Amino acid sequence: MERRSARSTQDRDAALQALGADLRAALPRTLAANRMGGFLRDLRSDMIFLDEGALAVFDLSPGGFDGRPETLFALMVPEDAAALRAMLSRVRDETGAYGTYFRIRCADGTIRWAHTQGVVERDASGAPLRAVGIVRDASAELQHVAQQAVLEPQRRHQSDVVQATTAALSRALTVEDVLAALTSREILDPVGAQAISLTVLDQDRLRRIAVASLPMTMREEMEFSRIDADLPVAEAFRTHRPVFITRQSVEAEYPQLWPHVKDTPLTAGAVLPLIAQARASGVLSIMYEGKTSFTPEERNLLIALAATIAQSVQRAALYDEEHAMAVGLQQSMLPATIPSMPGLRVAVRYQPARTGHQIGGDWYDVVPLRGGRVGLVVGDVQGHDIQASAVMGQLRTALRAYAAEGHPPAAVMARASKFLQDLDTDRLATCVYADLDPATGRALLVRAGHPGPLVRHADGSSSSPAVAGGLPFGLLQYSDAPYPTTELVLGPDDTLLLCTDGLLEFRGEDIDVGEQRIRSALYDGPADLDELAEYIVQTIETRQGQEDDVALLLATAASARDAAA
Repeated sequence: MERRSARSTQDRDAALQALGADLRAALPRTLAANRMGGFLRDLRSDMIFLDEGALAVFDLSPGGFDGRPETLFALMVPEDAAALRAMLSRVRDETGAYGTYFRIRCADGTIRWAHTQGVVERDASGAPLRAVGIVRDASAELQHVAQQAVLEPQRRHQSDVVQATTAALSRALTVEDVLAALTSREILDPVGAQAISLTVLDQDRLRRIAVASLPMTMREEMEFSRIDADLPVAEAFRTHRPVFITRQSVEAEYPQLWPHVKDTPLTAGAVLPLIAQARASGVLSIMYEGKTSFTPEERNLLIALAATIAQSVQRAALYDEEHAMAVGLQQSMLPATIPSMPGLRVAVRYQPARTGHQIGGDWYDVVPLRGGRVGLVVGDVQGHDIQASAVMGQLRTALRAYAAEGHPPAAVMARASKFLQDLDTDRLATCVYADLDPATGRALLVRAGHPGPLVRHADGSSSSPAVAGGLPFGLLQYSDAPYPTTELVLGPDDTLLLCTDGLLEFRGEDIDVGEQRIRSALYDGPADLDELAEYIVQTIETRQGQEDDVALLLATAASARDAAA
């Protein structure tokens, strides 16, 4: 048993020795095949031996090296040779191991990167004896590193451009906002573009709806195109694939387009389909001067840009559609026409909130009363949904009926509040009602939890008359609470302004600031009543993020001059 075990151990050792011999024989070939080799430098005689693989790294033939280190240093880029000499001097005197990269000038003039690692061996006294190590071709490795160093700024630029575009479009709520952002230098400049255009599907054809810096020949002649046309924009829309064009490709492949391009300075273009939820909503065309091709990185950037823009266009189109639906429904609840009243000029406006499909409960009304008087109404039902709009429609009709019956203003408001209480709803409402005699300018005003009126006087100044207020409509526990009446006399050409709180209130802003803004608009605005109403509405349309609807009513009693005429 013991003899068999010893024999087994001897056989294993012999096999390992044979493998070791094979490795030593194969190692130089293996290293050379991997563009790597070994060296040994005698530090006393200063001679160096390079095996076959090391000679290949230095671009030397087996019989063409004299064994002198200076011969190798002469093949290196001078600054790298100096750095390697300094390193070898330090490790010779201080440490034993070293490693560094250096460049070699090959016989054909090209530069090759190499890497060496070695160790200094010492004799029994500690004196340097020899250096042993390897040297390898590192060109492919460092070329990849160099490429990454070049690509990294490009990737950062791509990310910056997409982020800048996203930021610019994040402020765009409507399609009109998106078009304004797209045609600004904020998007054109980062991608180095000269011109840009946006084309969308219009029934069964493509229609260009926005351009920036587009040559006049293309702007005038290429506004519409068929979907099946032999044009880059139609091809991109049909195939859902980007089309990158140059002057040469346009002349050769798109003869219909070439006459419009040949006399322009444009040299290249990226025609990018706008795809959202697997559907093409349009095509973005970005055009360049001086560019003759697109790198893969540039193509990726432009495709990413198109994806961002496609989402914004889809979101804005959905907003516009929902907003139009909300406005249409709301408008159907408001008076179709304003009755003409002798001695009185009236202008009204309804401005929906900039919140898409939400529907508000704001309303205005003008009610002819007995004796030539007129009832002026502005109100607001709580909430922004279909129920608010439905309640508003019922409440407006009821209040109009009570006023037409001839009840005093306080009774009209009390009945309207009771009507809302009797509806199967938990909504409250606010309202201001003015019973005005245009002949005398005398008005009886009642408020139900609603902002009071403003008055622009004939001299352009304005005031905020104190009008006693009652509780909002619909408070059951206060169903018997009175609505006090305040008398106000308007002078000739004085203008009474009634509005909902959306005209006065903005998030984070005191209502007094909003009132002062409207009073400034009354002072600065035009004399014509309809133009004044539009001017006042514009003061809030310029503010992004309007969160509430606005109902506005302006009324001016005729002056003595008008009456005489």
